[in-house]
Amino acid sequence: MPLFRSCYTIKTLTQLHAHLLITGQHKSQLASTKLIESYAQMNHLNSSNLVFQTFPTPDSYMYGVLIKRYVWSGLFQQAIALYSNMLQELSLISSFIFPPVLRACSGFGDLGIGQCVHGRVVKCGIDSDPVVQTSLISMYGEASCLSYARQVFDEMSERDVVCWSSVILMHVRYGRLSEGLKLFKKMMVDGYEPDYVTLLSVAEACGELGLRLQSKAVHGYAITRKIESSDQSILDNSLIAMYGKCGELYSAECVFDRVSNRSTSSWTAMITCYNHNGCYELALNLFRKMQECKVEPNAITIMGVLCSCARLSFLEQGRSIHGFVIRKQLDPEADVLGQALIDLYANCGKLSTCHKMFDTVRDRHVISWNMVISGYAREGMPEEALDLFKQMRGRMITPDEFTIASVVSACGNMGSLNLGTQIHSHVFKTGVSNEFVVNSLIDMYAKCGVVESAYNIFKNQNDNSVVTWNSMMWGFAHNGKSVEAMNLFDRMCLDEREMDDVTFLCAIQACSDLRDLEKGKWIHHKLITNGVMNDTYVYTALLDMYAKCGELVMAQRVFDIMPYKSVVSWSAMIDAYGMHGLVDMSISVFDQMIESNTKPNEITFMNILSACSHAGYVEKGQMYFNSMLKYFGVEPKLEHFSCLIDLLSRAGHLDEAYKIIVSMPFSPTSGIWGSLLSGCRIHRRLDMIKLIQENLEKIELNQENIDDTGFYSLLSNISAEGEDWKRFDDVRSLMKTTGLKKLQGCSMVQTR
Repeated sequence: MPLFRSCYTIKTLTQLHAHLLITGQHKSQLASTKLIESYAQMNHLNSSNLVFQTFPTPDSYMYGVLIKRYVWSGLFQQAIALYSNMLQELSLISSFIFPPVLRACSGFGDLGIGQCVHGRVVKCGIDSDPVVQTSLISMYGEASCLSYARQVFDEMSERDVVCWSSVILMHVRYGRLSEGLKLFKKMMVDGYEPDYVTLLSVAEACGELGLRLQSKAVHGYAITRKIESSDQSILDNSLIAMYGKCGELYSAECVFDRVSNRSTSSWTAMITCYNHNGCYELALNLFRKMQECKVEPNAITIMGVLCSCARLSFLEQGRSIHGFVIRKQLDPEADVLGQALIDLYANCGKLSTCHKMFDTVRDRHVISWNMVISGYAREGMPEEALDLFKQMRGRMITPDEFTIASVVSACGNMGSLNLGTQIHSHVFKTGVSNEFVVNSLIDMYAKCGVVESAYNIFKNQNDNSVVTWNSMMWGFAHNGKSVEAMNLFDRMCLDEREMDDVTFLCAIQACSDLRDLEKGKWIHHKLITNGVMNDTYVYTALLDMYAKCGELVMAQRVFDIMPYKSVVSWSAMIDAYGMHGLVDMSISVFDQMIESNTKPNEITFMNILSACSHAGYVEKGQMYFNSMLKYFGVEPKLEHFSCLIDLLSRAGHLDEAYKIIVSMPFSPTSGIWGSLLSGCRIHRRLDMIKLIQENLEKIELNQENIDDTGFYSLLSNISAEGEDWKRFDDVRSLMKTTGLKKLQGCSMVQTR
């Protein structure tokens, strides 16, 4: 009506409404409908509803206008109620009523009402109307009833791009990616031109499935057909995400570089792309460029940046980002970024800060609990991990597979077999299990010394992965069952199973324990043929195996061809020469290590001190011991003092050794006194025997190995050699009353 064209404000519309009432024109169906629509457009739904209620005989068009306005305003329940009233008042219903009503059913989340509306559509004979059918597809899709939506789609005689896009989107949204792509191909075959909405769904599907060729085809199609949208960055961002998930970083960067007006979403998409491909430093560099371009990040951007900092353990940068979040008030309640901050501090080993962050998050999901629990377990704090797990269960939060795996790992690290068994029982009852849980259980039982239980779990699995095989091999080797570990390796070879670096590492270590040189050579050959010769740990294990089997030439060759020599590798080579008495070679390797700017650690000094001790290099040994803290910042531990005392005792510097023992920052063990005792026997210093005996007797037996009687046997032998029969009788009497028995000697040879 021309009168309504001049109504730009609520005031002019109200004046027009008054005019219609005075002139009687409000009785017109068209005038009242226009009033309802105009009031609704100005967000005065109460006025629209009043006009509707005062009109005596509203038709379906008037009902439809008000229902549509209710839906647009999010008043889904009122729209459905008005539809129900309409059914009671009118016998004839127009088809345009149903699309907004079906949208209201979706918004209200009531599938039952939606199916009733579908029944009415069929009853009214308009179930072949394309617009209504598209609305039905959308309603069923949002209600997660993909089969119903597909049934409606398959029955359509006429389809447009909108309904094709809707059904493809639903398949992608609910993880039916391959079916979604098949529908897209059929759409193309049937001659329909996809729009940018369709391509968004197809790009997502290609990305999730990692289809590189198809991804490039989709991108090429978008370029050649010049498919654009009102906001071109939406499609560009989708293409960046697609290429990122496919590992096509160069293509993703090309799309990003082509975007002229980069929004926050564009920068965020590229940062996420770098993170997805493990290029965390590139992600951080891009964030710096984003700040230089004065583009404000949002919470999703910051989540990606925090993820990069967490994976790189960049604590200071992460703290800086945390401060930025607080200053900008990007997430006042820490609901969105809380988990990312927890993950950051957990990965950086700042568990106290991590726990504080965890306490501030209001809505703690199981993922947040998992992050903190796994952080404690990873940092060697199993008691704290288990305590947090108990709190989690006390709050009735159901643990998932990752929770269980972390807690079982904590039980193994602290040797808590009882609690680990209880959790295993929980796994059995609830069925909350996956490969991580199985591997954690095997590892837990192995660390607790119950390797039989670990093997029972292993053999009852239908299809063990390489990680599971590795866990079981390590479990056997850790418990002194190297033969069983090698048997597993042989089975893997016979079954042609997948092997990785860890598999060979376990096998080599088992060969080292067995001193099985021939088997070790065979594994070395298999390493080369399988192309597994780029891991420093594997090289070092090979070196150690050859050294323990007496093949020092091969040990040196392996050491020489290492592409990267870690401190562990250098330490192993020093130990290799030291264990065979070639102390000058050990010292030479140590000097080469220092020249290569590799800083020695505790193990390095243990090995070089042990070598000096066995060769009697007193001055060299003292020099290395004194240089530990002074030049390399390595705090000497009890084991280093023990090596030094053994060195001095062997060389006859017994008084000096005794002074070091009494001045140590540690309580001396029976082993340290035993070293001094051996020196006294060698150098006939019987005057110190009584003093050593007194100190040995002060050591609580329950703090020592009850089966370790070597020092007491040595003491009794020295007494006999010195014809001090009273002391001899006293020592033997002490051994008898405390239940100590001298172990009989034994030998072991390998047979084939």
